[in-house]
Amino acid sequence: MKRLNVFFFCLLALMSLAGHAQEKQGDANGYIVKVGDQAPDFTVKLTDGQSVKLSSLRGRVVMLQFTASWCGVCRKEMPFIEKDIWQKHKDNKDFYLVGIDRDEPLEKVIAFGKATKVTYPLGLDPGADIFALYAQREAGITRNVLIDRDGKIVMLTRLYNPEEFQRLVGKIDAMLAGD
Repeated sequence: MKRLNVFFFCLLALMSLAGHAQEKQGDANGYIVKVGDQAPDFTVKLTDGQSVKLSSLRGRVVMLQFTASWCGVCRKEMPFIEKDIWQKHKDNKDFYLVGIDRDEPLEKVIAFGKATKVTYPLGLDPGADIFALYAQREAGITRNVLIDRDGKIVMLTRLYNPEEFQRLVGKIDAMLAGD
């Protein structure tokens, strides 16, 4: 009887581990979250020293942009985010945008923001731990996560595609207009 209990305990443990490993399987773009999911909560430290907790932004439309200075596609996309999203909505108290820089030190992130001429907040993600809440840790960037006022994911993008980016802009505009 004792052997049978040990066997079932081991079997349950293995099933639990297999389920956990399966949860970390990403989609074709490396995302481990999907549209409709509650956005995983985190706290990010911004380059100005402030910390922001995602759950404290409930009631607002939130856009997360995962980025890094070494990412050429990020450098291509960021001026569009600045011009077409941030400059349009930066004064809207119902909107929050943060670029989350993957695993780079403060000085490098500040220099990256200046080099790309973005004025939206940039945050630090040491070890890519925030990134790993949304996508497989080894998955690439750039990627954007759009979150509604209830904290639910409404859109996920990967790389920079002008048509997809325009859909993102349109969705943000509509959400902020109350549609």
